[in-house]
Amino acid sequence: MEFIFGLGLHVIIALFFAVHALRTGRPLYWLIILFSFPGLGSIAYFLTEYLPANKLNRGVQQVSKSALKLLDPSRELRDAEQAFDLTPTVQNRIRLASALDEAGNFKEADAQFDACLQGPFANDLELNFLAAKAKLHNNLASQAITLLTKVREMQADFRAEQVSLLLAKLYAATNNEPLAREEYINALNTFGSTDSKAEYAFWAASIGDVATAKNLRADLEKTWQHWNSHTKALYKPLLNEIDAALEANEK
Repeated sequence: MEFIFGLGLHVIIALFFAVHALRTGRPLYWLIILFSFPGLGSIAYFLTEYLPANKLNRGVQQVSKSALKLLDPSRELRDAEQAFDLTPTVQNRIRLASALDEAGNFKEADAQFDACLQGPFANDLELNFLAAKAKLHNNLASQAITLLTKVREMQADFRAEQVSLLLAKLYAATNNEPLAREEYINALNTFGSTDSKAEYAFWAASIGDVATAKNLRADLEKTWQHWNSHTKALYKPLLNEIDAALEANEK
């Protein structure tokens, strides 16, 4: 009975993570891993997907990634290239494309993502989201908008804030200020996060909407007083950009 109960518990945990994967639009290969290896698969999913998604750990995760990047900025790209050379799966191609995008090789990253979108993962939400980011970096905003619109139509709650903020940047890149503002306001009113306030403030300052930018910057300053040192370090560059944009408007 203990063996059966233990086996059942592994399956229940795997089912829980499978539901989480589906609801949050994680890559479909997680379902194969979770049901093929319920125990180890659940542990892997918890450590690589579920735990990092927890907002309480987001700051620590970002600081850790930044530290590793400073120590060895090309490590992830090297590892991704090696993994793809050894096993040219779609998953490894996605990892390679993401690493290329992070390294600033935007054209190659975009090409790799396009190759991934031609296969059975064409409707994978995470893949489409990452591909849209790469297309923004590669100055293909219109194509990126098409991908993100598709993501939103397939699952409205998938990375809802990030999709809204990315769409805002894309509309701004195509000089569509009304839709850009609509997306920034949607993100701000729905989530009210530091990211939504900071990115909206920077965009507002960049187009000369000084009043909106100053109001948001003042709100961020109030929040700043309650941040720990790690959070301040994460957002300091963006806040400096907002201040620089505001100063440019005063000249």
